[in-house]
Amino acid sequence: MTLTLHYAPDNASLIVRLALEELDLPYETQLVDRAIRAQEGAEYRAINPHGLIPALETPDGAIFETGAILTWLEGRAPGRLAPLPDDPRRGDYLKWLFFISNTLQPTARMIFYPEKYCPGHGADLRAHMCAEMVQHLARVEAAVEGPFFGGDAPSCIDLYLPPLLRWCALYPSGDTDWFDPARFPALMQLCRAIEARPAALRAAAAEGLGPAPFSAPAPPNPPEGSAT
Repeated sequence: MTLTLHYAPDNASLIVRLALEELDLPYETQLVDRAIRAQEGAEYRAINPHGLIPALETPDGAIFETGAILTWLEGRAPGRLAPLPDDPRRGDYLKWLFFISNTLQPTARMIFYPEKYCPGHGADLRAHMCAEMVQHLARVEAAVEGPFFGGDAPSCIDLYLPPLLRWCALYPSGDTDWFDPARFPALMQLCRAIEARPAALRAAAAEGLGPAPFSAPAPPNPPEGSAT
């Protein structure tokens, strides 16, 4: 199976890279150079017409949207990163996965790029969405059931959350005072558990994220490309 991850360092593609590494699936990477806004060009839009990162080329065609890619990947190795369809835990897994994908990640994007969503009123939107994000994270924090979100074994949810927390701590540079990791001890424990795994160590090395990319994040120093 040939897989190609279209990525930029320290972007949402990091979540997909973590899953690929965790599942030991062979894959290639193709840099989407944000420095020249390659994500908006015709070549990349032929793969993801929305011009967003990531996209994953598969034998079934190109897949975009982080949650959709994760769901496709966990289906390649049933039971590894998600409860099986007949597992009674499947419903809880899906509802939180889609909350993260449909609510948490879009809220983060509005914090990072408020003028894109509300031109002329970006500061007001950002302040509102920062407050919303704190409430969202508090609900996720209350749902954590072990060292990982659902207990003793990692799932796609556990690969999704640490990058989002990382970005809350880092972006936009110099304007992250709203985010206090100490308010979310269970999520910070999850971050430490994930970043210690071999899959995360490989992903962090590939994208220049440093030794503690999720529990003590520092700006990336990628070997190629730009995070912004």
